[in-house]
Amino acid sequence: MQKIDMNSPEFQEKLEKAIKFTDKVCESRGWVYNPEDEITESVQMGLARNKMMYNKYFCPCFVVEEVDGKYQSVDNRICPCTPAIEKEIPENGNCHCGIFCTPEYAEQKRTENDAEEAIHTHSRGLSKEECEAILSKSELDGDELAALIEARELGMVDFTLVDVREYMEWQMGHIKGADKLVPTSHFYQALEEANLDKSKKVIVYCHVGSRSAHVARIMTDMGYDIGNLTYGIVSYGGEIER
Repeated sequence: MQKIDMNSPEFQEKLEKAIKFTDKVCESRGWVYNPEDEITESVQMGLARNKMMYNKYFCPCFVVEEVDGKYQSVDNRICPCTPAIEKEIPENGNCHCGIFCTPEYAEQKRTENDAEEAIHTHSRGLSKEECEAILSKSELDGDELAALIEARELGMVDFTLVDVREYMEWQMGHIKGADKLVPTSHFYQALEEANLDKSKKVIVYCHVGSRSAHVARIMTDMGYDIGNLTYGIVSYGGEIER
């Protein structure tokens, strides 16, 4: 295994060239860097490493292997790779590695990051824009859900909060502000009876997040805009009704 000294003059020279290379990629395609500097720096270092080892800017997120005496990566992932250009960035706003983004995605991510910092440090209240950015996420933690429930009470955002545990669990305690109970034991029947509005964001939760994650995948495939409380009600620090 080849070991590369990141402090060596050779690597630093390759890194400088890799940074200039990614600068040109952004400029030529109208992309911007990820607002999280650690992601950008990590990918640039990976590109520099691969340039030293293979003399190509192979994407550092994918395996490089030798085939018939030549090095190649999965799906021909040479930066800027075809999957990123044709599918990932147009559809998702960023590439698989995360370094290249559309300006719109980067701004949304920056807003999310600012809101998350405010939520977790309790340093200030959130703006309507920040609340909407948090609401757009597919995975939420307990602090984020508590902030969204408060924002909903203030009329800043709107969503439906759905408990997917069983009725006896609901009776033992549920999140204050939960709108519907859709138990997984008879999910499809309960979902039909709940008559949820598909035009409105739906946030689901269970005990520790496993059932709700499964439900989230099903409901997303059914056309719902879903957010999931990642670690369930046990991670929620807000008010519980019993």
